[in-house]
Amino acid sequence: MAGSNGKQKTARDMILSLALVGMAALVVYFVTIPHDDHAPDLKRVDYRVELIGARRVASYPVAAPEGLPSTWKATSVTYDGEKDQRWHIGFQTPDGQYVQVEQSTQKPADFIDDASQGASATQKTETIDGRTWTRYTGGRYDALVLEGTHGSTTVVAGTGSFDELTKMATALRTK
Repeated sequence: MAGSNGKQKTARDMILSLALVGMAALVVYFVTIPHDDHAPDLKRVDYRVELIGARRVASYPVAAPEGLPSTWKATSVTYDGEKDQRWHIGFQTPDGQYVQVEQSTQKPADFIDDASQGASATQKTETIDGRTWTRYTGGRYDALVLEGTHGSTTVVAGTGSFDELTKMATALRTK
C-alpha cells in the first residue's frame, strides 16, 4: 500500500502545480496585457501654421474647413510642395469616423484613385456652394471629388457618411 500512496501524492502534486501555473498565467493575462477595445484617443493637431505655409507657396487656392464644430478633431496635416503640391488634412468626426481633405496638381485620375483609396465614380453629384462635386463609392473610402479648379483637384474622402463628407466640403474655404 505504501507504493500506491506515493503515486496518489505525485498525481495530486502534479494537479496542484498545474492549477498554480494556470492561475499565474491568468494573473499575467489580466494584469499586464491591455484589453481596451476602443480606438485610441487621437491627439488634436493645430494645422494653422501648415495651412499658412501651403497657401503661400501652392499654385492653387488651398482649401481648409472653417466653422466646423469643435467635436471635429483635426488629427493630421501635411503639405508636400515637391510632390504635386499635395495638401492633406485629416479629421476625426464626432462619431469616431475619419474624413480627410486632399488637394493636388497631380493628374486627376491617379490622384483621385490614391486619395479615395480606390473608390469609383458614380452618376450622383452634389452642388455645394455653386460647384458640382461627384460622388465616389467603394474601395476603403467614399468620396466627394471636385475636379479642375485652378489647376488642382480636391477630394473629401473617408470612412464617414456622405452627410459628413458633405459637411466637410461645405465648410471648405480658400484664401
